[in-house]
This record gives sequence, C-alpha cells and structure tokens, in this order.
Amino acid sequence: MAAAFACGGLLALAGALMQTLFRNPLAEPYLLGASGGAGLAALAGMAVGLAWPWVSGLAFAGSLGALALAAALGGRMLARDHTPLLLAGVMLAAGFGALIALVLALAPTERLPGMLFFLMGDLAWASQPAWLLAALLAATITATTLARRLDVLQLSPLKAASLGVAVAPTRWTLFALAGAATALVVAQAGSIGFVGLMVPHALRRLGFIGHRALLPACALAGGALLVLADTLARTVIAPRELPVGVLTALIGVPMMLWLLRRP
Repeated sequence: MAAAFACGGLLALAGALMQTLFRNPLAEPYLLGASGGAGLAALAGMAVGLAWPWVSGLAFAGSLGALALAAALGGRMLARDHTPLLLAGVMLAAGFGALIALVLALAPTERLPGMLFFLMGDLAWASQPAWLLAALLAATITATTLARRLDVLQLSPLKAASLGVAVAPTRWTLFALAGAATALVVAQAGSIGFVGLMVPHALRRLGFIGHRALLPACALAGGALLVLADTLARTVIAPRELPVGVLTALIGVPMMLWLLRRP
C-alpha cells in the first residue's frame, strides 16, 4: 500500500508537470518515451532470465536513456518551442512499441505472463516503499517551490519571459523532475497508465488551478487512486490478481467522462 501510494503520487505529479511543460491537458508522464524505453530494457532482461533487481535496474536505465534521447533530438529549442521535443518523444514511443512487440514475439512462452504484467503495471515487486515515499516528498516540495513560475509559464513563454521567468531553465527543470519521477515508478512497478493523465486534469476541473494547491493535491489524489486500484486488483477475483493498470483505467475513464460532462 505504501508503494502504491508513492507510485500513484509520483505519476500524478509527473503528469501535472508534463501538462504544464507542454501547456496541454492531454500530456502524461509517458509522453516522451519513458515507458517504452523502460519496457524494452526490462523485457529484454526478463526474456534472458535475469532476476528482478537486474530487471528493475534495466527499466530505470532504459527510461532515463529514452528521456535523454528525446532531449537530444528535440530539446534544442525548448526555450521558445516545445513542439520538437514533443514530436521526438512521440516518435521514440512508437519505435519502442514496435521493438517491445518484437521482444514479446520472440520471448519464451513461460515468461510471457510476467512480461505482460510488467507492461500493464504490477506492484508486487515494489520492494522499496520508504525510498519511494521519500522521493514523492522530495519531488512534491521541489515542484511546489516552482509554483509561481509555473503559473506564469502557463500563460505563454513570451509573457513569462517578460515577467522575469527564466523560461528555458524552468522548462528543463520540469522535464528533469517529471522524467526522474516517471523513471523511478516504472523501475519499481512497470507501466501504470492513466493516473498521470487523469488525476491532474480532474483536479483542474474541480477548481485546483494554481500550482501551489494543484501539485500537493496531485500527490495525494494520485496516491489514493492507485491504492484503491491496487486493492481492487488484489481482491476482485481473489486469489487471482489483476494488473493494476487495468483497474486504474476502469476507475479513471468513467470518472473523466463524468467530469467532462460538468459545466
């Protein structure tokens, strides 16, 4: 439960930062290929029979490698335009998806269930809840100290620059903080979808506009959502367990549709 709360909070916080970075409510933590890079590296390790600590390390390295590659390909104009970085991330995610499908096609049959659970999110192997909670606290405090700059940055880069905000360093800080949070979660729990997209957007619809309130609320609401989803995943068809990413989508989609119908 502690690991679920920390992972959910980190994903929601990373989603809020990504949505501010790209000024788009559809942005989410895996937009820049972090999930694809982690998945490819982790599945390659699983396919050859490596133990979980090695698989987790490979996932973390693969996630950071994907983010570094996206930054190298599309980050040169980040001070003025985020579109090249966004396009680089989308293309990398598509490429990683094709390679993941290739690894799954070639992997031994007996290892496929564990590989599929990793791709859909699995908290069973999250063995460092204290470190995850410490990372969530540190990331939330760091992001909240940037709240005033993020509020101004949402207007437009030109307005932010005219009001004294260092646009490029702030954007790179958002990129690094969201990327590190996402990489840490993927390394511990696989690719848990929908939390980073739904929670920040839902909170904004509910009136959490300023980042000083939005970011801590994302950490709390994201953690609570993933704890609920993980509890249901372990109990709905017990003793069998469902992938937690399936439950986050089943909970989140109706909630988002209901929120979108609100005036």
